[in-house]
Amino acid sequence: MSTEQAHEQKQIPTVYDPQATEQRLYDWWVENEFFKATGDPDKQPYCIVIPPPNVTGMLHMGHALDCTLQDVLIRYKRMQGYDALWLPGMDHAGIATQARVEATLREEGLTRYDLGREKFLEKVWEWKEHYASVIRSQWRRMGFSLDYSRERFTMDEGLSRAVRTVFVKLYEKGLIYRGQRIINWDPAARTALSDIEVEYKDVKGALYHLRYPLKDGSGSITVATTRPETMLGDTGIAVHPEDERYKDLIGKTVILPIIGREIPIFADEYVDREFGSGAVKVTPAHDPNDFEMGLRHNLPMISVMDEKATMNENAGPYQGLDRFECRKRIVEDLKAQGVLLKVEEHEHSVGHSERSGAVVEPILSTQWFVAMKRLAERAIQLQKSGDAVRFVPERFEKIYLHWIENVRDWCISRQLWWGHRIPAWYCDECGETIVSIDDPAACPKCGHAELRQDEDVLDTWFSSGLWPFSTMGWPEQTDDLRRYYPTDVLVTGFDIIYFWVARMIFTALEFTGRKPFKDVLIHGLVRDAQGRKMSKSLGNGVDPLAVIEQYGADALRFMLMTGSSPGNDLRFHWEKVESARNFANKIWNASRFVMMNLGDFQYEDIRLDGELGTADKWILHRLNETAKEVNAALDRYDFGEAGRQIYEFIWNEYCDWYIELAKLYLYGDDAAAKKTTQSVLVYVLDQSLRLLHPFMPFITEEIWQHIPHQGKTITLAAYPKYEERFVNGQAAREMELLMDMIRAVRNVRAEMNVPPSRPVTLIVKPTNQETEDLIRRGEAYIRRFCNPERLTIDPNAATPEKSVTAVVTGAELFLPLAGLIDIEAEIARLEKELKHLEAEVERVEKKLSNPGFVTKAPAEVIEAERAKGRDYAEKLEKVKARLAEIRA
Repeated sequence: MSTEQAHEQKQIPTVYDPQATEQRLYDWWVENEFFKATGDPDKQPYCIVIPPPNVTGMLHMGHALDCTLQDVLIRYKRMQGYDALWLPGMDHAGIATQARVEATLREEGLTRYDLGREKFLEKVWEWKEHYASVIRSQWRRMGFSLDYSRERFTMDEGLSRAVRTVFVKLYEKGLIYRGQRIINWDPAARTALSDIEVEYKDVKGALYHLRYPLKDGSGSITVATTRPETMLGDTGIAVHPEDERYKDLIGKTVILPIIGREIPIFADEYVDREFGSGAVKVTPAHDPNDFEMGLRHNLPMISVMDEKATMNENAGPYQGLDRFECRKRIVEDLKAQGVLLKVEEHEHSVGHSERSGAVVEPILSTQWFVAMKRLAERAIQLQKSGDAVRFVPERFEKIYLHWIENVRDWCISRQLWWGHRIPAWYCDECGETIVSIDDPAACPKCGHAELRQDEDVLDTWFSSGLWPFSTMGWPEQTDDLRRYYPTDVLVTGFDIIYFWVARMIFTALEFTGRKPFKDVLIHGLVRDAQGRKMSKSLGNGVDPLAVIEQYGADALRFMLMTGSSPGNDLRFHWEKVESARNFANKIWNASRFVMMNLGDFQYEDIRLDGELGTADKWILHRLNETAKEVNAALDRYDFGEAGRQIYEFIWNEYCDWYIELAKLYLYGDDAAAKKTTQSVLVYVLDQSLRLLHPFMPFITEEIWQHIPHQGKTITLAAYPKYEERFVNGQAAREMELLMDMIRAVRNVRAEMNVPPSRPVTLIVKPTNQETEDLIRRGEAYIRRFCNPERLTIDPNAATPEKSVTAVVTGAELFLPLAGLIDIEAEIARLEKELKHLEAEVERVEKKLSNPGFVTKAPAEVIEAERAKGRDYAEKLEKVKARLAEIRA
């Protein structure tokens, strides 16, 4: 690089403008393929597959958190030298996407049936292409370092073949079957739902007590129900076999009111004797527990509703009514017939469709199911082995295990048009069912060529459950599958542990024989400042793009990361975004200062093995310690602590202290000292930017391109790590004392209203020779920051009258301010300090007298507390002595 080029490189604008910088840098990163996994055999692979966002619309703040966590990890690992792959992709989201497209059609006065299946799917694909583009643009705005060359979609050709392969293989193993069972039905979307697509909400309803007359005229039996409209499908009444009240009724029959059907009374241990009357109406076609009883007792199964939850031909006089209107009518009729004994207010849990919000109706339906027990057993065994999937925080493993230990068969068919069509065909000629990966040409049983494919599609989670390996090219044994699978970590919210995490583990074990990821990192929700969940109904959602427009992506990312801890919710505060933006400005201004004081300094000019001053050794030591802490925090997924360590180091130690200390030599006459200072300034800035880069990629790259550095981009620069050569505890202790002294003098000036520009007399009385030598070595710093007119460093110096005192470890400071201070104010200040030190001494004494601490804490921790206690006690005595002097 020429001198002219170097000079041009170091010209850094006065103000950082995120809007003018971020997209330019992102385009440059992508064009140069810095995010592309190389497959370099000399590098260890590290892989994350993105939880694919639904192509239903815009990304929200939860996506921003989830993906920023992943991006921090990927950038960190890439800089550590791993062959890092972050594989992007999107989910077709069957129910949600179809509902959105149908809503747009309704605005035009159309339905999907008006278009027909083929034309409707063309509309959905148009929707998908539009919103996929929107999502990619949001990824770019957030700065996500995704390998776009490997982007996948759950309905692309390769993933579709993987889905069909899994379906067929599970079917051949007897783990997928078609049968008639009670399923959750969404009457708004008109499709089946799996159990975990149902949200249960407490609803204020009523408990209706009904009297069913015995056929023999000897009396009646009372049942209680929350859904009287389903009585039209009753085919029995159940009582507990040990319930003395009903022993004589078992085997008798009753007449079903309104319908007039005879139904039996039978005994079943499922019945809760304590609930209601202890007798329950049994409607096998509209309740999962009743369905099981119906199978056990060979009861007829009568459906009384259609797919819209409208009463059907089996509902007698109520045919054609909506289910809730039917409830009102039938209650009036039962009351008129004297069958309704009483109505009680009753709060109970009611299932709602997660997608449409409609009240779910349990109905008897022929659907496709996955038999889950065998798959679950394998997943349970994995968690008992030494190769278990690690959950972070580990408490979520119990939640996961509880679900898979009690798993029920999974209904996988959906009555939709958008999704993976079930690969099953029916031969109407001979009744054969053909399940095949590829379209069959003819029936293998009778040779009939006209086959009818199943109209239904598969549950969205069936395809996304294959995501970690289908995206790598499975069922083909591709290079990517061999290299990057199993993946390293899955980052996701706690709300889809059942929906997605469990299913990925089931299918991965069954089809690859290996777990899909080593770790599962669980994060919480992004809530508003009041702790409420962000929602459209509350109008409290925050658009990530709106934040970026105002503050830049780096500020949003840093706020999200420093506000997060594994498993816990995060509150969004605009003030914290502003604070992150201020941090960016602080770094920018500090970097500008460094650039303006480098001249023709080049990266090759950096020398850290020459005559380093105390401040130089200290800042290198602290950089080293910070790198150690940040690496450890990121390795345990503690992003908040990693960000806090970086923030504290850059803002407080590098910017507020070292840069100020560096001015002594930058503006001095010692050329060698200036060169050393420039070396340390540039080196520490370079390393600080690297530490921060995964969190704030844009501003760090922009600054890094202006400073002397090695390499083309900071995205591929080596991440800082702990190095023994920078360890210097002595320099750290020296600087801590010097900074304590400077802070003490500054505090005294502030409390006594003596401006920093006004020279004062400063007398320093060290308590031992080591401290005196240390202070003399740092005399230049004291003069620079304390602005003394006269400085005395002497353990035997006379204590001046009417002076202000400060006590630091190993020394007393006196500022004779006669005529400038209020003696009473100084006494008040010293009394406040006295109380503080007494409290600290008491705290340490209590800690050291606690057997639990002394017996369990490491020896070095105990010794550190004892050292603190001695230090506080020494300071306390000095403050007491000074108070006695000033009062004399």
